[in-house]
Amino acid sequence: MQQLKDYTGTVYGGLGQLLYVYAQAKNLEISDKLQRVQNLERFEFQVWRELLDEINAQVHSSALGLEIAEYIQPKHLGVIAYITQSCDTLGEAITRYYDFHRLIYDGGPLKVEAQGDLLSIRWEVLPVDLTTQITDEIALAILVQFLRLYIQREYIQIEGVNFIQPAPKNIRIYQDFFNAPIKFSQAKVELLFSLNFFSAPCKNPDSTLQQIMQQQAQELLAKLPNSTQIDERLQHSILKGLQKNNYQIETIATQLQMSVRQLQRHLQQQETTYQERVQEIRQLLAKQYLQDPHLSLHEIAILLSYSEQSAFQRAFKLWSGLTPRQWRNSQLKNAKKPILITKL
Repeated sequence: MQQLKDYTGTVYGGLGQLLYVYAQAKNLEISDKLQRVQNLERFEFQVWRELLDEINAQVHSSALGLEIAEYIQPKHLGVIAYITQSCDTLGEAITRYYDFHRLIYDGGPLKVEAQGDLLSIRWEVLPVDLTTQITDEIALAILVQFLRLYIQREYIQIEGVNFIQPAPKNIRIYQDFFNAPIKFSQAKVELLFSLNFFSAPCKNPDSTLQQIMQQQAQELLAKLPNSTQIDERLQHSILKGLQKNNYQIETIATQLQMSVRQLQRHLQQQETTYQERVQEIRQLLAKQYLQDPHLSLHEIAILLSYSEQSAFQRAFKLWSGLTPRQWRNSQLKNAKKPILITKL
């Protein structure tokens, strides 16, 4: 295992776009370095830190990380945004964030554990040449904004926020942003929540992903010879199940309040099977995701519940005769029409 002292890490390219959005909103000079990262899937953590320092040199903010985090949108979070929008509770969302956090922010190993009646979410301390107050605060602020995007605001109650750096002159801005007690010069960079917070509901009914899933389900239904209410519910259940990597026929049949045999019989009447239906949905989703240039092939494989990227690539070539990369490149050369999935 790589030792922490040798750790450099990377960040998701969407965070570079977040900095660009912030710089434009503040009418800042866009440096060549910031321009170069706009089309990258990932870039070095060292570059991330340098970009933050460049921006701070222009704005001289007492809490730059908090200001930047205010501009975050789901598209800046990549695969985590897609997965989380299918979660039902905060506990499930935090679990998915923990599973995939390094796909978005690889600034340090994330730890999630119970401390008495509190839940601690923290990052391991990095060498001093890799971390600053800005990198620490933006890591926490992005996570908090992530929660605010997907959790009903009235359920978000932070019990405490800890930083390892000395206290700045103005700590009121931190208290206002986190709405929680703030401590500096602590041993860890940490957020503290009540364990009861784990059951807080996500904003599923209003999420953009639900609208996308609705359209995807309708596209699939239009291809079926005899669409029924069962078929529509089946599409939604499989779409959501793939997001959670929990799409086995037993699970889906239970959600439909049917036995496995009843579901299989229904599909048999339509001259198809459950596995064929799953593959149809995977194919549709794959083409949607491939049109988002900010999602890597590895991330798309995760979204489609493939255990390995190579399995996704083999399946896609069977569907289309092209590799995922070839299909994506061919789409980029075609008409510049708006892409639904990038509206996230």
